[in-house]
Amino acid sequence: MITVVDPQLLETWLTGWSLSRGLPIPVPDHGGFRVDVGWPDQQTRYVFAGPGERLQHLAATIRDPWIFLKVCAPVAVVRALLPDRWVIESPAFMMICPTPMTGPSAELPAGYQLDTDMQTSVPVVRVLTTGGQEAAIGRIVFVNNMVIYDRIATHPDHQRRGLGTVIMKSLEGIAAANGITRGVLVATSAGRALYETLGWQLYAPYTTAVIPGGIVG
Repeated sequence: MITVVDPQLLETWLTGWSLSRGLPIPVPDHGGFRVDVGWPDQQTRYVFAGPGERLQHLAATIRDPWIFLKVCAPVAVVRALLPDRWVIESPAFMMICPTPMTGPSAELPAGYQLDTDMQTSVPVVRVLTTGGQEAAIGRIVFVNNMVIYDRIATHPDHQRRGLGTVIMKSLEGIAAANGITRGVLVATSAGRALYETLGWQLYAPYTTAVIPGGIVG
């Protein structure tokens, strides 16, 4: 069974994703949304609330590398719609948190300090070592009375110490201070495991396809 994704929710998340990176906001295109990214390894991304003929037609017309298709659908469903030149990346998951987070408390381990930057429209929280090295980081963006959690990462040398929880709960505190509690994000498999411990719910699978550089046909 394929989840029917709310296009407005998808646009809200994608707008936050774009603002978090200083990119143009998404525009409607081919029944989904397009972001003109302009990076060497990602020129454009098209994001769709689900599979369909317009996605299939678009995929058939694209031959240039580094154009991404992102679809809220399982890998097998997306793979069946695309020509062989498209490569499917590791699966991801759109998740929502309609209520305050649950789970373990956000206690900062010894040897770390919290750094919060509220000087821009994209609040950033970092966990730093006492030597000033970045151990974990995360950002939030507010769009349509929702908080988009983005670019949540813990350095491999500092994983399994609860730093991801510290980042998420600290960002949630900033959101709550702004009167916003509903959250949305897209997670990797590893990230999904963390977020589920904090009360996040799976909303839809999120499949990515791309034509890497060097592949033609």
